[in-house]
Amino acid sequence: MIQRNYYELITKRIGEKRKFIQVVCGPRQVGKTTTIGQAVKSLKIPYLSVTADAVPQSYGTWIEDQWEIARMRFKQSEAPEFLLIIDEIQKIDNWSETIKMLWDGDTQEGRNIKVILLGSSRLMIQQGLTESLAGRFETIYMGHWTYPEMQEAFGWDEKQFAWFGGYPGSAELIGEEQRWKNYVANSLIETSISKDILMLTRVDKPALMKRLFELGCLYSTQELSFTKIMGQLQDAGNTTTLSHYLKALDTAGLLGGLEKFSKDTMRKRTSSPKFQVHNNALVSAQRGEYYEDIIMQPVQWGRIVESAIGAHLVNHAFTGGYNVFYWRDGNDEVDFVIEKNGKVIGIEVKSGISGSTKGMANFKTKMRPDKLLLIGKSGLPWEDFLKIMPGTLF
Repeated sequence: MIQRNYYELITKRIGEKRKFIQVVCGPRQVGKTTTIGQAVKSLKIPYLSVTADAVPQSYGTWIEDQWEIARMRFKQSEAPEFLLIIDEIQKIDNWSETIKMLWDGDTQEGRNIKVILLGSSRLMIQQGLTESLAGRFETIYMGHWTYPEMQEAFGWDEKQFAWFGGYPGSAELIGEEQRWKNYVANSLIETSISKDILMLTRVDKPALMKRLFELGCLYSTQELSFTKIMGQLQDAGNTTTLSHYLKALDTAGLLGGLEKFSKDTMRKRTSSPKFQVHNNALVSAQRGEYYEDIIMQPVQWGRIVESAIGAHLVNHAFTGGYNVFYWRDGNDEVDFVIEKNGKVIGIEVKSGISGSTKGMANFKTKMRPDKLLLIGKSGLPWEDFLKIMPGTLF
């Protein structure tokens, strides 16, 4: 299964006549490799597809060897262009410098070899691009699957999406929910942390990072100071370490820490984070309840819905070009605040649970947002909000 909008975009860019380096990144198992494969086959362009996932570190010339094979096949094909696809590129040391050298060599020699680089770590990919490949690349970020995409592909309703999230590879297992939970925990969570973070980022306390992730999922959409977090973690180190680990989890498309909205930049950076998963499957797979149980518990279900709304917002923040915050003033709060180019929108979630909207009035008075949006209750149904691309709200 593929995300149709990304398929169309990638197909369009591959079909362009110009020589390019196209970078496709995003969380694990959202269909990056599958989408690229189908796009290439539909265009019938000669190509070589390789992956660096299991390349040993001692194989220092791996990229050069693959590139030379691509040059040979390009020459043999007698085609006007050739495509080299390298998956998990961030696993190779100094990959960006090597790509730059080979790319510039082809450009000087007039070889029209187009390049697609895929990676599941946005941070590592971005570092390499800005350091060595400035002016030579475009980026496509493929996020987690949305409710409309899961509905079209698997016939899910909104409640199933809110609980089971947006991992297409796990969709067929929801009829055996414990099996689904095990799959998400072992094949998605463990793999993402061990391969996309621990192998690529300095983490002195791996057990601490994993416990932070578990705690963050448990408290998704809840504000928790680093001091309180340290009180619940053994061998917690300091707040700087926890902040670094949370940033790494965020760039891997797993768990982020939203900052408190303020017009003062320094206050944003020193605020207590509000945990927010990128995909609600990360919450549900680690909870003891099952789907049929949770939907009968209004308070707990309301938290699941709020987390699904937050995941929807952070999942589209990178491509939508906006930032996501929360707001609190004493006991008054607004669940989410999104900001883009100085425009501010406050979003409060009330999924059928009684509760005050006093925070919205206070936020309007103090922050003067461009728009306020109430989701659920007497506002926009949360099911409908999951169908909206948040960037279109501005």
